[in-house]
Amino acid sequence: MDMKALPWLADDTIARMTAWRRDLHAHPETAYEEHRTSEIVANALQAMGIEIHRGLAGTGVVGTLRNGDGPSIGLRADMDALDMTELGDKPYMSKTPGKMHGCGHDGHTSMLLGAAEYLAKHRNFRGTVHFIFQPAEENEGGGKKMIEDGLFDLFPCDSVYGMHNMPSMPEGIFGVRKGPIMACLDTFEVVITGKGTHAAQPERGIDPIVASSQLINALQTIPSRRTSALDALVVTVTQIHGGDTWNVIPETVVLRGTVRSFDPDVRNRAQELFGKVCAGVADTTDTKIDVNYMRGYPATVNSAAEAVIATEVATALVGADKVDADCVPNMASEDFAFMLEAKPGAYVFLGAGKQVGKDAPLHNPYYDFNDDVLGLGARYWVALTERVLKA
Repeated sequence: MDMKALPWLADDTIARMTAWRRDLHAHPETAYEEHRTSEIVANALQAMGIEIHRGLAGTGVVGTLRNGDGPSIGLRADMDALDMTELGDKPYMSKTPGKMHGCGHDGHTSMLLGAAEYLAKHRNFRGTVHFIFQPAEENEGGGKKMIEDGLFDLFPCDSVYGMHNMPSMPEGIFGVRKGPIMACLDTFEVVITGKGTHAAQPERGIDPIVASSQLINALQTIPSRRTSALDALVVTVTQIHGGDTWNVIPETVVLRGTVRSFDPDVRNRAQELFGKVCAGVADTTDTKIDVNYMRGYPATVNSAAEAVIATEVATALVGADKVDADCVPNMASEDFAFMLEAKPGAYVFLGAGKQVGKDAPLHNPYYDFNDDVLGLGARYWVALTERVLKA
């Protein structure tokens, strides 16, 4: 790319992005409830002269900007907040009890709006840009729902791109890679049924708590002893529910948790072994174990050509020393994966850490998006568009 031609955002655009971001932060909305957020996005896009479409996945908004004949590109930002209580003393803290923007989607939305404003004004591209503002990324599959509602039928995209802020990376650093960059998300609920009895006479019952402890340990052998050390796999029990008082062995214990991997074969193998381990523990403990294993988001997999484009754009913006073109994949998950299953594209990490290791991480009650990277994120979107849709 010609570095002299790289986009530079005006101060008033940066100011608007900051205002949007802090307003959204103060008024968080969770999955499929992003009514106020989508109204703000739609009104802003219309004010820029960008045509809008509303209603995909309920609260989704797509803005379309055309400038002559040419290819088409999709740029996606997620809009939803989390069900958690914000802590701290920011002047723009959440005004909605039990909800907060703990993952930075307020920043993602604002960066894409800033890019849309620049592109609508300067139009240094040839083709079509679709600005995809997606609801319900957090666990609810809003990206999949948008596709099912006709996203890529109504708004054909030759390629599609996503981005996420990372407070665990230094401010201004980009991370990207070919292939898997984020893991799949599978979840499970296991119900262990024994025979309740007095705690002083365990021999008269069948203890599901002891069985659950054996099962938790046995499940850890799936990644540690049944899967190659070269194949990333995480099996994590996150909930244990059982018992109501001190002197009663309960009838049931419920375990819930998650399984993460990158490779489809590893994913299939993990599910198969999960069932076998549960059946084995049930047999050895005389309990009944029912398993509900739920497939969620697939792995987020960058296509090779688009990952190269993303790397080149980021390098032009910040220099090769600030771009990790083979970054370590993240075991968290992202429903942008569904869009990358449907279209070629790339997902990048944008470093947002002011003091890496001391900043509050994502999904932490003290987390706050770093407004200092708003301009860089928007410039990445603009430069990417101008690179893919060369005028």
